[in-house]
Amino acid sequence: MTMSTSEAALDEMIREFFRAWERRDTDHIASCFTDDAVYHNIPMEPIVGKTAIRQFLSQRANEPPPHIEIHHQVVSGGIVMNERTDHMTVDGRRFALPICGVFEIHDGLMKAWREYFDSAPVTDGSTEEVTGQ
Repeated sequence: MTMSTSEAALDEMIREFFRAWERRDTDHIASCFTDDAVYHNIPMEPIVGKTAIRQFLSQRANEPPPHIEIHHQVVSGGIVMNERTDHMTVDGRRFALPICGVFEIHDGLMKAWREYFDSAPVTDGSTEEVTGQ
């Protein structure tokens, strides 16, 4: 089964979105959202609106950039879903966070982005062995 041109474009949009995260390119990341977008890291409180999302991003500007490894990504209509591992460093501690992300795309922009993950790697103090990064 092959993707349609529009599905391939949405697939690439999300892949480029994550490359921007790896570059800490706040302008590109924020430009991907509608003005009323919702970014929700479940179970945390949702972040509502492009302005609030940009503020959230700016709070992370001094953290080392993550390495994002997309394992699987599917597109259907205006929905993109991926299974990935985010390799992150927060407060000097490096960890790997397995995530399932859901993106609702409307008129070429993200209207909603939901992240589903187990917060244990963030809160339990475990670290990831750093090899070659």
